[in-house]
Amino acid sequence: MPADDLVRALAAPASRADRLTHVRVVPAREAQPVEWPEWTPPEVRAAYERRGVRRPWSHQIEAASAAWHGEHVVLATGTASGKSLGFALPALSAVLAGRGARGSRGASVLYLAPTKALAHDQLGALGDLGLSVRAATHDGDSGHEERDWNRDHAEYLLTNPDMLHRSLLPQHERWAGLWRSLRFVVVDECHHYRGVFGAHVAQVLRRLRRVAAAHGASPTFVLASATVAEPEQAAYRLTGLPVRAITRDGSPHGAVAVGLWEPPLTSFTDDFGAPVRRSAASETAELLADLVTTGTRTLAFVRSRRGVEQVAASTAQMLADVDPGLPSRVAAYRGGYLPEERREIETQLRSGALLGLAATNALELGIDVSGLDAVLLAGFAGTRAGFWQQVGRAGRDLQDATALLVARDDPLDTYLVHHPEALFDRPVEASVFDPANPHVLGPHLAAAAQEIPLTSADLELFGATAANVVDALVGYGLLRRRPRGWFWTSRDRACDLTDLRSTGGTQCQLVEEETGRVVGTVDGARVHSTAHEGAVYVHRGETYVVTSLDLDEHVAVLRRRDPGYTTSARESFDVRLVEERAHQMWGESRLATGRVEVTSQVTSFLRRAVPGGEVIGEELLDLPEQRLETTGVWWTVPDDAWQRAGLDPADLPGAAHAAEHCSIGLLPLFATCDRWDIGGVSTARHPDTGQLTVVVHDGHPGGAGFAERGYATAAAWLRATLETIRACECVDGCPSCVQSPKCGNQNNPLDKAAAVRLLEVLLADAPPAAPEAALGTQADLPLAPATS
Repeated sequence: MPADDLVRALAAPASRADRLTHVRVVPAREAQPVEWPEWTPPEVRAAYERRGVRRPWSHQIEAASAAWHGEHVVLATGTASGKSLGFALPALSAVLAGRGARGSRGASVLYLAPTKALAHDQLGALGDLGLSVRAATHDGDSGHEERDWNRDHAEYLLTNPDMLHRSLLPQHERWAGLWRSLRFVVVDECHHYRGVFGAHVAQVLRRLRRVAAAHGASPTFVLASATVAEPEQAAYRLTGLPVRAITRDGSPHGAVAVGLWEPPLTSFTDDFGAPVRRSAASETAELLADLVTTGTRTLAFVRSRRGVEQVAASTAQMLADVDPGLPSRVAAYRGGYLPEERREIETQLRSGALLGLAATNALELGIDVSGLDAVLLAGFAGTRAGFWQQVGRAGRDLQDATALLVARDDPLDTYLVHHPEALFDRPVEASVFDPANPHVLGPHLAAAAQEIPLTSADLELFGATAANVVDALVGYGLLRRRPRGWFWTSRDRACDLTDLRSTGGTQCQLVEEETGRVVGTVDGARVHSTAHEGAVYVHRGETYVVTSLDLDEHVAVLRRRDPGYTTSARESFDVRLVEERAHQMWGESRLATGRVEVTSQVTSFLRRAVPGGEVIGEELLDLPEQRLETTGVWWTVPDDAWQRAGLDPADLPGAAHAAEHCSIGLLPLFATCDRWDIGGVSTARHPDTGQLTVVVHDGHPGGAGFAERGYATAAAWLRATLETIRACECVDGCPSCVQSPKCGNQNNPLDKAAAVRLLEVLLADAPPAAPEAALGTQADLPLAPATS
């Protein structure tokens, strides 16, 4: 059926009549085919023609030809627009044309993907072409024999920034053949490199350029993404090179109907008397079951690992009542699975053996899953870029498709389903990352010095602050100055100083007590809150309870058990304002940004009954404090101002706390971040300001650029916060406005009405909101939205 008919059919039952708040149809797009360029080798052209590509699309050849002639390129066209041909055509042509008489490696290609799954998907696509190109993946799942073969023979090496950082660059002399012949570097899904991860990858790419130059190579960079704003600037910041942006999309695409869906309020209230909305996970499971029953191939994106398992299990349970054969056609997919588990699920999804899949954003990025009819989003992806990436997973065979955003009970999702213009009529966000962050730059300068001694001429490549950071490394005794440059002083590997993806700390292994099997991993920053003793952990439908946590060995031991409850950690926070870097006065109120130090400690955990969610117990924990030096944005309101507004001192803690929660929930609209990338603290009288103060800070050492973005767009950001609290239909505050799922104080105290008056005082003399352009320059969306 037509895409919008499917959306409306889901909302047709009387019980769902008021859940569909908006439908936007993205119209179909006509193809713009062109001829193959004359430099294409006959065997490459024939291979693509066998795959059905008789005439490529205009943007593919524009990018391929620019790259072939040595121009750095960023290809920023829509999801499923065939960007891979744009970089694979020149790369494959160079490999085949550069071979010697005996087929020796004359030109090589390095392909970088943010996920292993995407690299393996690309390898499969290369294999389907049937060309005699020696292509291989090189990642953490590769065995020793594979790695040796890759080093000696691979011409087209598919890897990720992590392996580049830990293997190819530190051991560059062993990989001399690859580096010496390197012709192209492909950076796929480049929009994924944001925040601290983006800053790390920017420095890894600078190290790559330096090592390649040392081996006599100057590769051409080709970047690709469906959802990158300001593609030229983003690509320049990643690579440090001038890059040509290609944004005009010549590919066809079927129509896509995008619906916004708000689950209903239930008859239940939470611990504070606030109405509880039906969870997005439960609503998504029901919709997924409906779609699978009708044979609609559907991918459901769920925000958390636990949510993925819940949606898959609930869907299977509902399907069992319809047809005993259907539950086996639904599965879960998320990070933490073993490599063989992931590959099996990906194969089943492509073959059609699976009709429904619940997944985290591990399947958001470019994996070619053809034939999907629908996508469900159990909650907003955190950014508009991520939203359009997920929507673009449907309709990849040119058929009409459907996407449905099911709102979670939080301020951002609630705002979006009632303000569709904020989603459909604004550009995707500009990528926010800071390569000069000393917490990022320092470890990479150390790693670069171990790879090849650093010289003064090298420092320009790493940015204006590199000289100061090198001096600091010398002071710490990590580098030593010699006549030929700066040398790494330790016998340890410098690349081990940092983990590109970690938000802090070493990953913790989760080990099953009975078998010794590694069940999964937890990032170091989340260990205290999710893998503490007594925590409930779910993996592939199996429930475990953590019996012990060894922070020194980074191991948590789990026992398989279903206790009938979930757990949530309680955490205390304190923020010290270390250094103010900029400020502006809004009348008597003050907005500032600068360096802050956050001290946090997980002190206990709550046990909540399943189902129902009521608290059935609390247990104290003895875990150490964690300290984070990062960047924050904060605002203060003096006593005279809030007193004139009729606020009582007793109202202030709840007012500031409620405003803090909602502003954290809304910041992702104005910065390329997720709610879980940031944190906050509020107090009626902060010791560093002597006034009521609300602080929102980055959750990464040194900062990731999110707080600065909040400072730059504060007038628009905080007005949206005020509007969200005012417009919420609840009386005293709820998860849709001022309650937070990550609050370490269990959402106490909160005062919705006082928060409105406090924000009115703050914004009374605020400047006009920044123009729309300040929120990010328009990049071609994967699908150009249009009102139906």
